[in-house]
This record gives sequence, C-alpha cells and structure tokens, in this order.
Amino acid sequence: MHQLTPPPLLMAGLISGMAAERSALKNFISLLDTEQQALLSKQSERLLTLAENKTLLVHTLGKLAGERTANLSKQGVDVNLGGIEAWLQTHLADSLPIWREIKQLAAQARAKNHLNGELIQSTLRHTQNALTALHHAAQNVHGLYGPDGQSRLSAASRTLTAC
Repeated sequence: MHQLTPPPLLMAGLISGMAAERSALKNFISLLDTEQQALLSKQSERLLTLAENKTLLVHTLGKLAGERTANLSKQGVDVNLGGIEAWLQTHLADSLPIWREIKQLAAQARAKNHLNGELIQSTLRHTQNALTALHHAAQNVHGLYGPDGQSRLSAASRTLTAC
C-alpha cells in the first residue's frame, strides 16, 4: 500500500541518495576505463590497486542501492525497476531523469566490467600459453649446457641458430 504523501525526510533522503549513487556509478565507470587501459597496455602492476578501489566502490554502490531499496520498501513500493520508476513518476517526478541516468550508468558499468573480464581472461590464456611453451622449451633443452658451462650443441646447430 502506497502512502499518498511520503514524508519530506524520505523524499530528501531519496534525492540525495540517488545523486550519490549516480556520482558513485560515474566514478566506477571511470575506474573501469582506467582498468581497461591498464589491461590493454599490459600495466599489470596497476591492477592490484585498481582492484582494491573497485572493491570499495562496489561496496559503496551496494550500500547506496540497499538504502534506496529499504527506503522505498518502507513506502510499500515494489522495488523492481518498473515499480521504482512508477513511484517516482507519482511522487518525485523531478527525480526521474536522475533515476533513468542511474539505470543507464549501471548498464554501462556492467558492459565495461564484462569487457574487462574478457580482457583479463584473454591475458590469462596468453600467459598460460607462454608459460607452457617455456616449460616445454626448458624440458627440450635439458642438457643444453655441460657441467663446464659450455654449450653441447654441435657446430651445425649453432650455425642454424645464428641465422
């Protein structure tokens, strides 16, 4: 059951909460862009810090969404996307553009995060393939050098490798 007039404190909290959520989503997208650049330019040393910051932002976003859901649930709002939009249309129509931007930013963040995950998987596959090749090469050259540190390759082999 929807209250006809939501309390002013709830309204103010929803407006400020949605503004904070929008801002946090923009920060998250920016971080995902930075992560993508680090992945594409093979700057793996940056990834740990980025992952830590990403975790903090995900926690913040979850907290903000949870607060929004709790506040709207108290008003009897069906907190699915359509229910929130319908309630805002009735009680806080001026906030609909912010809500729609939040939905658009969340979809953009999901897509960027998915793409970054694909880049990570591709890098992992490439690294695994390189390690496997190195491992096989190391097994094939066992005994390449003698106890005196000198190469055991014949002169013909050295000529081929020099080419």
